[in-house]
Amino acid sequence: MPLLRRKPFPLAELPEDLKLDEQVYQIRFTKEIFRDYHDYLKRLNLYRQRFWMCKVTGKTGLTYEEALVSERHATEKVQQLPKELMTPALRIIQYSMLPLKELADSIAEKLQLRLFVGAELFAKKGHGLCPCKILKVTQKEDDKFCYEVAWLDKNKNVGEKAEVSAEDLVQKKPLVSRNVLKSFIRESTYRNAPWVLHDALAKDHGISTEIPKELKGRVFFKDGFLICSKKRKNEELMEDPDNCKRQKLDGVGVEDSSQIKENGQQKDEPIKYPIDDLLVKPSPDDPVFTDRPSLSRDFSVPMCCMGDLLMVWDFCNSFGRLLCLSPYCLEDFESAVSHKDSNVVLLVESHAALFRVLIKDDDEYFSAVKKRKLKSKITMINWTEYLCDFLEMINVPELRNYEAIIKRGHYGLVDAKAKLEILSQLVNRALETSIFREKLDEFIEQRQALGATRREEALEDGRRRREEKQRLKVESESNEFVDGDEVHSANVLANNNHDIQNGDVGKNRNGEIESSAQNDILSKSGIKHSNHASKKTTKKLNSEQKEPIENGKEPFKKESPKQLKGDKDPSEKNNKEQRREYFERELEKRFIRRSPLGKDRDHNRYWWFRRDGRIFVESCDSKEWGYYSSKEELDALLGSLNCKGERERALRKQLEKYYSMICVELQKRSKDLMHKIALDDESVLRRSTRVRAPPRQNPANAFLRYVNKWKEE
Repeated sequence: MPLLRRKPFPLAELPEDLKLDEQVYQIRFTKEIFRDYHDYLKRLNLYRQRFWMCKVTGKTGLTYEEALVSERHATEKVQQLPKELMTPALRIIQYSMLPLKELADSIAEKLQLRLFVGAELFAKKGHGLCPCKILKVTQKEDDKFCYEVAWLDKNKNVGEKAEVSAEDLVQKKPLVSRNVLKSFIRESTYRNAPWVLHDALAKDHGISTEIPKELKGRVFFKDGFLICSKKRKNEELMEDPDNCKRQKLDGVGVEDSSQIKENGQQKDEPIKYPIDDLLVKPSPDDPVFTDRPSLSRDFSVPMCCMGDLLMVWDFCNSFGRLLCLSPYCLEDFESAVSHKDSNVVLLVESHAALFRVLIKDDDEYFSAVKKRKLKSKITMINWTEYLCDFLEMINVPELRNYEAIIKRGHYGLVDAKAKLEILSQLVNRALETSIFREKLDEFIEQRQALGATRREEALEDGRRRREEKQRLKVESESNEFVDGDEVHSANVLANNNHDIQNGDVGKNRNGEIESSAQNDILSKSGIKHSNHASKKTTKKLNSEQKEPIENGKEPFKKESPKQLKGDKDPSEKNNKEQRREYFERELEKRFIRRSPLGKDRDHNRYWWFRRDGRIFVESCDSKEWGYYSSKEELDALLGSLNCKGERERALRKQLEKYYSMICVELQKRSKDLMHKIALDDESVLRRSTRVRAPPRQNPANAFLRYVNKWKEE
C-alpha cells in the first residue's frame, strides 16, 4: 500500500445502500467507488500528485499508481529470497535498532554461513572449482556439517553426486543481493527504529513479538502499534504520547507539521507558500475571492471532440503559408464540420492542402494515389477519392466504416466526430513528412536566434542602467563636495568679519592688520591668503547668495539622484514595450507547438488562441470543454485564483502577462459579434418586407463563402 507523508493511506469505504443498477464512478487502480463526481475527481487528482512513496523500495515523488507498480515489482524481487532463509532473516530484523543499510549488511553476512538444500555454489573438484547444487546437509560432531552435492554442467543439468566438507565450498557471489534484502525488510515491517514485523508474519514464522529487555522503557505498545518514546527536551512528550496533534486533510489522516505543542502550548508555524493547490486551506488573511464565472458551452460539435477541432484549426491556421491555405475563423470551421453539405469549400480546401503535402513527401500515400491513377489536381469532384485512399492506407476500422458513404458522395452524412478524427489523422501524418520536419527545424533555429537577441538586448539594457546609476552616483558625490566647499568658505569669511568687528586683529611683519582666526581657517581650507583672493571669494559668495533669494528658492538646493532617475524619457519605456511586442509577434509567426496557459486547482487546463480570442477550459479528463469570451469573465477568473496554490499561481501569472493582449482580442471579438447580430437582424427585416435576402449573404452561412486566396494554381 503506497504511503502518503510516510503514513498509511486509508481507501474510501464502499457507499452505503449501493444498488446494482446505480450509476457510480470507480477509480481503476484502487477500485474505490464514489457517488459524487466531484468527490471522485478530488480523490483522483490526489492520486495523480507526485508525493506518494513506495512502501517496499522507499522511492518518493511517485503518483499513487506508479507507487503501486513499484511495490508489485519489488515484491516479485523479494520473493526471490529462499524460504529457508526467511525465518533466520526475520529473527534478525525483529526489534533491531540498526539503520536499513547496516541491517541489510548484517543479514547478508549471517546468511552467508547458512547453506541449505537447493543452494547453488561452487566446490573444489580436482585442481579447480566446479558448479554444484546441495542435495543434503548432514551435521557431524562439534557443529561441523557435511554436504552432499551434485555437479552441474553448463546448462545446469544435474550430474554425478559427491560429498564435500564446508571448507571445500566456495561462494563467488552472495545468495541474496543487498537491494532484495532492503526491500524484504521494508515489506516485512510496519515501522523502524526499532524494526517491528507485522504481527501475522511474525506469527507465521514463530517469531516472538514480546519487547526485548534492553528496549523496555524506551518503547511501548499503543492501539496495537509500537510507539518509540526516546528522551526529548520536553519531558511531557514521554508522559503523554498523544501530544502530537493530527488533523485530517481531504479525508486523509495527515500529520500537520504547521502545528506543534511546546511546553503544553500550541504553537503555529507559518506555512511556506506556494504549496499544492489541494493542500491550501482558507485563512483570515486571504483576499476576497470572486466566484468563478460559469463556462459557455454552446458548441455545434460534440463536446468530446472539441480538442480535435481546436488542434486541426490551430494547425491549419499556424502553417497556412506552408499548406497554401488561407486562414479562417474557428466558428466557420466548426459550422463547416457540423454542416450536412458534402462539398463545403472550407473543408474541401483543408483536405486538399493536406493531401498535397502527403503526395509530395509521403511515399506510402503517393504509391496509393499513383496506383489508382488519379488526376494530379484535386478538385471538388475527385477529392473524396483521395480521402478514400487515405482511409484505406491508415486502415482504422472505425473510420473505414464511413468509406462506403464517402464513395457514394455523401460526405456530409459522416458524423462530425469521424470528420474531425479523419482530419486529426491527416494532420499527424503531415507532421511526419520531411517538409514539416525541415520547416520546424528552421523555426526552432529562428526562435533560438530571437531568444539570443532578446537576451543580448536585456543584458545591454542592464549594463546601461548600471552605468547610468554609477554616473548619477558620481555626479551626486561631486555636487555634494562642491557645495560643501562653498558653504565652508562662507563660514570662514563670516567668522573673519566677526573677529575683525570684535577687535581680534593683529599685525604681521609688514605692519598689515590680519585676523589670527582667518589665518588658521584659510590655511586649513587651502585658500591662498591674499587680499585679492579674499575679495574674489567674497564677491562670488555674495553673488551666489543673492541669486537664489531673488528667485525665491532656498540657497544651495540641488536635485537628488532619485529625482534625476525618476525623470525618465517616456519614449524609452514605449520603446521597450514595442520591442517586447515585436518579439512576441515574431515568435508567434514561428509556431512550433501550442501549450496551455496553465491549470487551476482541479487540473483543468486553460488554452488561449490569439486568432480566436476566447479562453478555452479543458477538464482534466479532456471530456468537457467550455470557454470565456468577455473581459468581465476574464477579470472574474483572475479574482477567483488563489496564489497560495502552485498551479493557480502560475496560471494567474500567465493571464496577467497576456492580459492586455487577451483583452484586445476579446473586445475585437465582441465588436465582430455585435456587427454579425446587426446583419442578422437586417436580414430578418428584409424577409419581413417580402424582400428575400440571398441565402449566402446570411451571416450564419459565412463559412459557405470561404475562398482559398493562397491556393497555388
